[in-house]
Amino acid sequence: METTRQQKVARQIQKDVSDIFMKEMSDLFRGMMVSVTVVRMSPDLGYAKIYLSVFPFDRSAEVMSAVESNAWKIRKLLGTRMRNQLKSVPEISFFLDDSLEYVEHIDSLLKE
Repeated sequence: METTRQQKVARQIQKDVSDIFMKEMSDLFRGMMVSVTVVRMSPDLGYAKIYLSVFPFDRSAEVMSAVESNAWKIRKLLGTRMRNQLKSVPEISFFLDDSLEYVEHIDSLLKE
């Protein structure tokens, strides 16, 4: 169970990372739609797991490698946005959220 503080920080990180992807990193995602679906915070707010949903699904590996190689830049941009709200910027790691792909797969199986 997450505390209220964890939930607030997670929502702020989700909003800020989405904004970073739209404004500063848009050249990495040409022709793709990348959205931040969930952010999970550790109890000490020192670590954040960021789950990304990618459309089209077949290019998700390409997006994840680009995000991982630019994780330091994303963390730096996040730090400039959250510098007055947190004592330290959490370590971030990115994971693929494939729940939409799973739903689409189940839909196609049901239509057959």
